[in-house]
Amino acid sequence: MNSDSPISLWDLSAEEPDYRNPMTGDAETDVAIVGGGFTGLSTALHCAEMGLSAHVLEANFIGYGGSGRNVGLVNAGVWHPPAAVRKKLGNTYGPKFIKRFGAGPAQVFNLIEKHQIRCEVSKTGTIHAAHAKSGVRDLQARHAEWERLGEPVDLLSAEEMVEMTGTSAFYGGLLDHRAGTINPMGYCRGLARAARSAGAEISTNVRATGLRRDGQIWIVETNKGLVRAKNVVLGTNAYSDELWPSLNRVFTMIPYFQFATTPLSTGMSHIIPGRQGIWDTGQIMFSLRRDAYDRLVIGSMGSVVGSVGRGLSHRWARKQLLRLFPELGPIEFEEAWDGKIAMTPDHLPRIYQLAPNLLTSIGYNGRGITTGTIFGECMAKLISGMDPAVLPLPMAEFSPVPAASIMSRVYRVAFTANQVLKSL
Repeated sequence: MNSDSPISLWDLSAEEPDYRNPMTGDAETDVAIVGGGFTGLSTALHCAEMGLSAHVLEANFIGYGGSGRNVGLVNAGVWHPPAAVRKKLGNTYGPKFIKRFGAGPAQVFNLIEKHQIRCEVSKTGTIHAAHAKSGVRDLQARHAEWERLGEPVDLLSAEEMVEMTGTSAFYGGLLDHRAGTINPMGYCRGLARAARSAGAEISTNVRATGLRRDGQIWIVETNKGLVRAKNVVLGTNAYSDELWPSLNRVFTMIPYFQFATTPLSTGMSHIIPGRQGIWDTGQIMFSLRRDAYDRLVIGSMGSVVGSVGRGLSHRWARKQLLRLFPELGPIEFEEAWDGKIAMTPDHLPRIYQLAPNLLTSIGYNGRGITTGTIFGECMAKLISGMDPAVLPLPMAEFSPVPAASIMSRVYRVAFTANQVLKSL
């Protein structure tokens, strides 16, 4: 794809202006940041606010990777329920992680308010929808844990789900009042604007091609010159390449695609009237939301097969929407796109110190908005001297996932088969 082509609906509809700025020669900085998405821009913003010079190097344009292709659900926590997080991280880090990531949406919303980021923000929550009776049992267990922790999460009956979603397809749901939705590209561009206002430098269309040490200084080689930095942060997540050996093999890459309809007619106001973002309990997850301009945006694991107007994925999206809302009648789609999710074996994210003064966070498992924002601040604080013990999870040991590329191909086949089955 041409780097000037729109990558998603959000790229076209974001109110925050795009920012393009070429690098014209060699540069020096305290912190060189590779990647202009949620992670890199949050790192740059927080570094600049701490008095550090920061320089973001983006290979294409701001938000080009997963950030600008995101679903836009600002969810609390991670895929796991709290008990599973405590079991995996232990009694020291487990409670810290649950508390920090439970407050993740509030951190995002506070940044949006502080910097007046125009990103179609809605704070009406998100709904974890039960796709089957087994999903109800899972949600009941999750609700009991969140209720014990005093968090504002409501268990919804099938009847309440009809009222909140406009469809009788779900067996129940979990409404998380902490969460909400945004235009993810608008948020990304707003973070870039805030970081620049705080003093950070951002260069676009600059691809990092090499990374080496010169004494105590890192040299980032790019197609536009060299950047000398005391510290380096790799904020590339699912879009990591071979800049650091095997970094793109510490996760399994999961594709995720979305289709956006044209704006609904006024007679469809009963469909997700509160504009909550929805994601389901199915093994091959799907998502659904209604944006600020009354488009329905539906997505699932897999890549776009075909185009916005025809092909397998078009048939899948149309079939699913008519299954949920048969009253829609003829459906026209405005945009279709896909992106990448970095999935770790335990579905928990990672922060790595790859070498002295070289950090990365990776493996967001579909929770890029909150995780990128949180970890960007964490890495800025680590660079400023924070004790790693304060992190919400321990620093990870670098370990590539066996057969990661093979598993990615297997998943692609399975997701395409799922589209075929659900398009019949």
